[in-house]
Amino acid sequence: MSVKLKLIVAATENMGIGKNGTLPWRLNKMTTTTKQAGRKNVVIMGRKTWDSIPGKYKPLAGRINFVLSRSDLNLEQFPDSFAFKSFDEAYKKLQDTQFQPSYEDVWVIGGSSLYEEAFASPYFQKLYLTKIQKNFNCDTFFPVELETLKEVSEEDVPQALQEENGVRYTYHVYVKA
Repeated sequence: MSVKLKLIVAATENMGIGKNGTLPWRLNKMTTTTKQAGRKNVVIMGRKTWDSIPGKYKPLAGRINFVLSRSDLNLEQFPDSFAFKSFDEAYKKLQDTQFQPSYEDVWVIGGSSLYEEAFASPYFQKLYLTKIQKNFNCDTFFPVELETLKEVSEEDVPQALQEENGVRYTYHVYVKA
């Protein structure tokens, strides 16, 4: 069975996604929601994204955390957390028939090079983009050109302008054109 990847990102109007290894905003995540009882979602992130998560929030609660790092990374103290040397190694774990019953969806949550690799892979399914309606000073940008995608609507994704913590945003869902 081919496991499909969902990319999720919040970006400014000029596709900024971070500054100095952190997010300039805080919004709730949709990566925790599952439809099947007893299952969690997998979140795949790069080492820098993992390092940017404050210690009290590690691992990301209610999810299975996959962290990609070329160097050795010990995550034994973090429940439901796994370290992998490469995207391919992590993907093999997702295809493991013993592991598959434990998760529902697979979300790629960053950083920039991981987004690029996952998008270019044959496993890419959808991009969930939260467009921030405010300019933040960013030094990291989302690497995917939206012009190569087709916007679609999803029943569970609100269409109206949202606001949280003083930040206004809209949700968008894309597939490859």
